[in-house]
Amino acid sequence: MKRFDQINVIPFIDIMLVLLAIVLTTASFIAQGKIPLELPLAESSAPLEHIEKSLGIAIDKDGIVHFDGEVIHRHALDRRLAALPLETRLLLRVDAAARFDAFVLVVDSLKKHNLNRLTIVTRQSP
Repeated sequence: MKRFDQINVIPFIDIMLVLLAIVLTTASFIAQGKIPLELPLAESSAPLEHIEKSLGIAIDKDGIVHFDGEVIHRHALDRRLAALPLETRLLLRVDAAARFDAFVLVVDSLKKHNLNRLTIVTRQSP
């Protein structure tokens, strides 16, 4: 009978590296506290007011919609918007590289539910 003298730790190291990558990715997302977006430039940008009382909608460069920090499907967004009071303040952040149809989809849903207190967030152009 062959004696078992060694333990192969290479699979353990592989698993630990994958877990480390996941932890670092998650930690950087939590540290930022937001979806990374490259906002479009605008000459008429003004400082944001009442940001703490606003719900956030973000569209990333891949056209994925995030509602209050979580990824949301189009139909689920429509249901969530329908449940909001009309006086709800909303901040819309759209990546400059996002497809225009994703923006139109969100704005159309906001108009359908008469949610007119909308601020579109941009960066001040130099």
